[in-house]
Amino acid sequence: MAVTDPIADYLTRIRNAQQAGHRIVEIPASKMKRAITEILYDQGYILKYMFDNEAGKQGIIKIALKYDMNTKKPVIQKLGRISKSGLRKYAPVNEIPRIINGLGIAIVSTSKGVMTDKQAKSQNVGGELICYVY
Repeated sequence: MAVTDPIADYLTRIRNAQQAGHRIVEIPASKMKRAITEILYDQGYILKYMFDNEAGKQGIIKIALKYDMNTKKPVIQKLGRISKSGLRKYAPVNEIPRIINGLGIAIVSTSKGVMTDKQAKSQNVGGELICYVY
């Protein structure tokens, strides 16, 4: 079955792996997914990641999920798609939403690349709201 929204599939695979308590999740790669993975790592939501370019046409992203040492709960509590393939959501720089009062992040695809909401505001660019994480 062909995936109609690869980003939604990416987010769902991470959510499902966390719910099942997996340490590592493998996801088919794309430029957008690589960019999102790097942001999740930079913001401390995942332990580490590896791009395996040998497998398949685009390659595979292997993500080591991060869990709380004491409670064993996943670090990512919520992971959701904002802009869907059927309904794209764009926002100018002054309308980029704050996720839980700045505690979470929104990932935005701008003309200057994929970045967090805070980076987009500091560079004064708006764009497509891809997803939110907290």
